Amino acid sequence: MLNFDEARFLRIQSGAVGLAAEIDATLTRFLGEGATNLFFLGTGGAAILMQPAVQLLQRRSTLPTYLELSAELVIGGRADLGAHSIVVIPSLSGTTKESVAALEFCRRQGAKVITLVGHAETPLGRQADASFVNFAEDDTSCESFYLQALAIALSVMRQRNELHSASALAAELVSLPSLLLEAKRAFETKAPEIAGKIAADPYHIITAAGAMWPQAFYYGMCILEEMQWIRTRPVHASDFFHGTLELVEKGVSVMLFKGEDAYRPLAERIEAFTPAYTDKLLVLDTASVALPGLSQELRALISPAVMATLLERVSAHLEVIREHPLTTRRYYKRVAY
Repeated sequence: MLNFDEARFLRIQSGAVGLAAEIDATLTRFLGEGATNLFFLGTGGAAILMQPAVQLLQRRSTLPTYLELSAELVIGGRADLGAHSIVVIPSLSGTTKESVAALEFCRRQGAKVITLVGHAETPLGRQADASFVNFAEDDTSCESFYLQALAIALSVMRQRNELHSASALAAELVSLPSLLLEAKRAFETKAPEIAGKIAADPYHIITAAGAMWPQAFYYGMCILEEMQWIRTRPVHASDFFHGTLELVEKGVSVMLFKGEDAYRPLAERIEAFTPAYTDKLLVLDTASVALPGLSQELRALISPAVMATLLERVSAHLEVIREHPLTTRRYYKRVAY
């Protein structure tokens, strides 16, 4: 595979899965001490990657679960954030200033803070009540964060007897790193063509629904915009027909990501509509990916991670086609802001 270290990928994703037991023990302790709600915070892409786990908990658990922007929380606060709260903050670097400020704010409110970081000796690694460390880099962080957040959600629901299959699903995850690697290998021959289509246009509408929506948002904002300087319009499939459809015409690129959860029909509605109005519809569907041995229930939950693993292959070819390295930045962590 182009510019890809298979051993490193397996090590990182296996590391994420391997944290599940320690995550479960920590949540058992915090919930046992009387925690009554759960906050997921974060900044930028790391926060976006928490969304599938947040959705799962909000829809399947009675534990009040919230997703907040770190910078807004520090300014505005929350009446229900306090000593009875568990706060989860992801940051690959462990140094994101908005997230560090959020950690300090939440600790002052008495909350128990869990951090998910790539480096232990960082502000977020050192100052949390519990820190889970799994080194990753930009090309491997999506799957790692998705898997750690899912482990948190499964732990909460297992302890509250809200998802009887939680333990079985957690056990299934052990085989996922190698399955994701095989998915990359199978997709490698298709990735250059898809990258070429993305490179050919200066603007893309990107859409998805359910647990797949965060990955659409993430890929548009954090990869195509930040790392490739390509303009995008991420829009949730539920909102596509309430404004964005008026921009669809011949020559306009629409990228549709399809997952495998109950919200798939929202994506299929767009898939049925757009070919009549644009000649540039690109559909990526995780249902076409072979993941032998995984239950359909788990496939639905991990489809954003599967999509991320495919899109990493697209991005690897995209940077070569455009002669624009994914590490190139003009402003991010380069100028004061």
